[in-house]
Amino acid sequence: MKSKKRTVRFARQNKSVWVWTLSSFSLLLLSRAAETQQAIAPQPQSSATTEPVWEQSQTNQFEVFSPAGTAAGSALDQPFQIGPVTARPHFLYRFFYATGLPLSPGNQQNTAIQEFSPGITFDIGTHWTLDYSPTLRFYSNHNFKNEFDNSITLTGATAYEDWTFGFLQSYASSDSPNVQTGTQTSQEIYATALTASYAFNSKMSLDMGLYQNLQFTENFQNSRDWSTMEWLNYQFWPRFNAGIGAGVGYVNVDVGPDQTYEQTSGRINWRATDKISFQVNAGFEDRQFLSSGSGALLSPTFGAAIQYQPFDVTKISLNASRSITPSYFQDQVSENTSVSCDLNQRLLGKYYLDLNAGYNMTEYDASTSAGSANPDNDYYTFNARLSRSFLKRGTLAVFYQYSGNSSTEPGFTYSGSQVGIEIGYKY
Repeated sequence: MKSKKRTVRFARQNKSVWVWTLSSFSLLLLSRAAETQQAIAPQPQSSATTEPVWEQSQTNQFEVFSPAGTAAGSALDQPFQIGPVTARPHFLYRFFYATGLPLSPGNQQNTAIQEFSPGITFDIGTHWTLDYSPTLRFYSNHNFKNEFDNSITLTGATAYEDWTFGFLQSYASSDSPNVQTGTQTSQEIYATALTASYAFNSKMSLDMGLYQNLQFTENFQNSRDWSTMEWLNYQFWPRFNAGIGAGVGYVNVDVGPDQTYEQTSGRINWRATDKISFQVNAGFEDRQFLSSGSGALLSPTFGAAIQYQPFDVTKISLNASRSITPSYFQDQVSENTSVSCDLNQRLLGKYYLDLNAGYNMTEYDASTSAGSANPDNDYYTFNARLSRSFLKRGTLAVFYQYSGNSSTEPGFTYSGSQVGIEIGYKY
């Protein structure tokens, strides 16, 4: 009983340590989605909650902002509950007008777009959550192909004695216009993560993770990535911990040399005050290209998330990352560096203004000695969104996005804007 009490206390006080392994993989998936640089304005992240109920209930002392699962809609009575299963339907509709949307390299066109995204989330007991969110996208410009995109996510989390465990399986398909390819691009991504953490005592823990990422892109390079990452963590005081990690990976591609890589990294979680927190990691990756005649690629990697809440109605966050991934183009890899800043401000007690600015630089490296790399891309975005809730579970918003891409590759430089309205409702 003593061990169990200590473990529960450790899990709650150090949630960001053991969840980091799984959540960092989720962030990696999001960053890879960002690296595709879809030209369509992203849907709001709050449209569905995919954390298990048990995980939502754990306190993360390194997070300044309240997690999405504690939103008002999540605390309301749930009418669709049978035994241990709770069904939470959600719906999002958007209508917007887009200018400069890439149809093919050098050919950007304007179109009105309608999106219907009905979905449902199942809480299965307190340890499992399954979400399905399809999106139907219709273009008024018939040069674009209408879309039926899909997103399915299964997550699980639990604790047993000195162990905590996490699981993630997701599938996503899309046919959206893509800045990197310069056209509508069909792709499917399958992602899997298995994580475990062991608490040696109240100060030291070990995180372990196995990851798989399968990406299939029509008319471009397909890749399959398997990796592992282990972390040794130490909590120096209640609001500060640090860890060192190492991992290896293998990448299989359809065309060109397969790749192996090794990673070393360090990280810190620091809740400096009640109003500001820092979660930072940095290290190096050494990537080898098998039977290619090309030398190894040694690259720095990093990730950072800073949260600052000077007032109850104001939230400011800064995120940055650098990673190396297989490219959509054969015989190449991509070095992706991104930074974004977000301001969320509550106005007049009912309205929420969200402003976001982001920059992404993609550098291409040849994976063969005789190959050549594509020119670098610089992609930047600005998003503004004003929203308010209605009928407790609903959200009404207007949004605007400006984006652009700068490249010396002919036909890949563009700029465009999107403005529209959205209405959402979720249980």
